[in-house]
Amino acid sequence: MNQRVPVSIIVPIKNEAGNLPRCLASITWAEEIFVVDSQSTDGSIEIAQQAGAQVVQFQFNGTWPKKKNWALENLPFRNEWVFILDADEVLPPEAEDELRSAIANAGDIAGYWINRRFMFIGRWLRHAYYPNWNLRLFRHSLGRHEKLTDAATASGDNEVHEHVVVQGPTARLRCEMDHYAFPSVDVFIEKHNRYSNWEARVATDRHLAQTSGQLTHERVGRRRQLKLLSHRLPFRGLLRFLYVYVWQKGFLDGREGYYFARLHGVYEFLSVAKTYELMKKSSAEKGA
Repeated sequence: MNQRVPVSIIVPIKNEAGNLPRCLASITWAEEIFVVDSQSTDGSIEIAQQAGAQVVQFQFNGTWPKKKNWALENLPFRNEWVFILDADEVLPPEAEDELRSAIANAGDIAGYWINRRFMFIGRWLRHAYYPNWNLRLFRHSLGRHEKLTDAATASGDNEVHEHVVVQGPTARLRCEMDHYAFPSVDVFIEKHNRYSNWEARVATDRHLAQTSGQLTHERVGRRRQLKLLSHRLPFRGLLRFLYVYVWQKGFLDGREGYYFARLHGVYEFLSVAKTYELMKKSSAEKGA
């Protein structure tokens, strides 16, 4: 029997009883699992404990730090390497051997990117939002989520669009995660209403432009620059739809791909409208 993989996995949660069993079942090979909870009331804590995970409570102060960075700063890791896995994500069986090898043969590598595919209302999307690379496996002493604003964003206590920044070179894993992010349109709308709050606050504070140069991987840097450019373009909601549906070939994902792209267009419009609202409010307060 193989020894457990020398990695500490962080699973941030709040009321994730529906997702947590599937998530934790995919990482039983990890040497250490921390479930970082925000006072769940749906049985998530009991599920985590029964799976052998260590449950740690997080108290959000409303601004900074959010849950993942707090965990990176405060948890007593036994291992040098950490992997951040959301409760609605699942690692495949081959991840065990690949992570074991990646850690053992890392050399000067500071972190690894992993691709993921999205499940949307019962269908795997093979084109829209695919590929979707995230830096999740890294040396915890060398990586933190970027800080883009000090303000309260009304987007929850967990990092969502903030990327992990590592001090050192990176590489890619071959295995892919399954992301059960949007089982229904209702869940998509609830999440993206919060995400658009974050987008609007960051855009208003102009922290994107101030921090993009700190990112250590050119892929994220390009993404940030494109995001900044898009803020100057008209019809951003339409452009977001066309990006997902046409450029990413979401039309090949059938009706689910069309709905996914349209909903992202709505999300972009919400971000624009909320940014305008915040900027107008800020101008009024300065003129008062």
